[in-house]
Amino acid sequence: MTIDTKIFSKSPFTAELGKHNNNTVIWVSFPKEDNLILKFKTLKGAHWSNTQKKWYVRDVAYYRELFALPLGNFEIPIPAFIHPNNHQAYIDYINTIRLKGFSPNTLKSYSNEFGIYLKTLKQHSAQEIEAEKLRSYFLYCINILHLSENTIHSRLNALKFYYEKVLHREKFFFEIPRPVRQTILPKVLSTKDISKMILLTENTKHQLILKICYGMGLRVSEIVNLKITDIDSQRMQVLIEAAKGKKDRYVNLPETVIEHLRSYYMLYKPEKYLFEGQYGGQYSIRSAQAVFKQALKRAKINKIIGIHGLRHSYATHLMESGVDTVFIQQLLGHSDIKTTQIYTHVSKKIIENVKSPLDNLPPNSH
Repeated sequence: MTIDTKIFSKSPFTAELGKHNNNTVIWVSFPKEDNLILKFKTLKGAHWSNTQKKWYVRDVAYYRELFALPLGNFEIPIPAFIHPNNHQAYIDYINTIRLKGFSPNTLKSYSNEFGIYLKTLKQHSAQEIEAEKLRSYFLYCINILHLSENTIHSRLNALKFYYEKVLHREKFFFEIPRPVRQTILPKVLSTKDISKMILLTENTKHQLILKICYGMGLRVSEIVNLKITDIDSQRMQVLIEAAKGKKDRYVNLPETVIEHLRSYYMLYKPEKYLFEGQYGGQYSIRSAQAVFKQALKRAKINKIIGIHGLRHSYATHLMESGVDTVFIQQLLGHSDIKTTQIYTHVSKKIIENVKSPLDNLPPNSH
């Protein structure tokens, strides 16, 4: 969930550091009002202490920034299942990821995978593990735990980061083969279904979210990060700032959305972000996902698909309309054109143009 810091960094929310069950936490105080309690509960990991009669969250960098507390050298919470012999390895791992400026999603994914690995090691030091032992560990993940190819790849990447970037053991993973990934084709919606979803969504803000997500092929994180100043109606372009891989790019602003944008702005008067929450600040990813799910339900589309499906549909429909793959790659912000080329396997028009050899047999063969 993405939340604007200004909501919590000022009155009526006050925060201070403290201890709870031998862990460093951030105690948060505010008047006992239903709307403020609901607001605080939107935070992931918000807890109530029955013993202290206070609300609190974990002491992590995100919440220190959220409540305008000094970052300093704060304690990194170490999962209880990690043996003390590997506490320093976990701390070094987290700090290296932060220093390299990786995204919060990468930090979460890598630290989870590394934590599971350290749990398996028990009292054995991660620094002393040799390549052959690591190979045995991944055979255990495949043969005993039956982890998927994608999970194995994630774990390999997480451990490769530790041994090669934290411990600086170059090519430590050279002898460990990677399993072949399952090729999963993106799920798309037809133009008819998308039109139906938009038409049946009466809320002005929700309808605009659907239009922009599909009309510009944006990721849900890019939707909630859009600022009013990113929209250039003169050039009919929108700046997508610090997207995946920390790359900026421009996308075209659909002409049909201009009037909707103007009426939306007059109605909601957003201050900074194009889409803001009920109490101000950045609209949450979870809320945008809920908008999409509700639209699916209203349109009676019985398809298991997420809001990212609008981005997949955008790319597929562009390809079907004859737009060059290189341009689609730039609009989507893909680093590798191979990522964009996957839509050739989804495009209905491309597939329809391929004639079966059965149809070329002499008529008397049918």
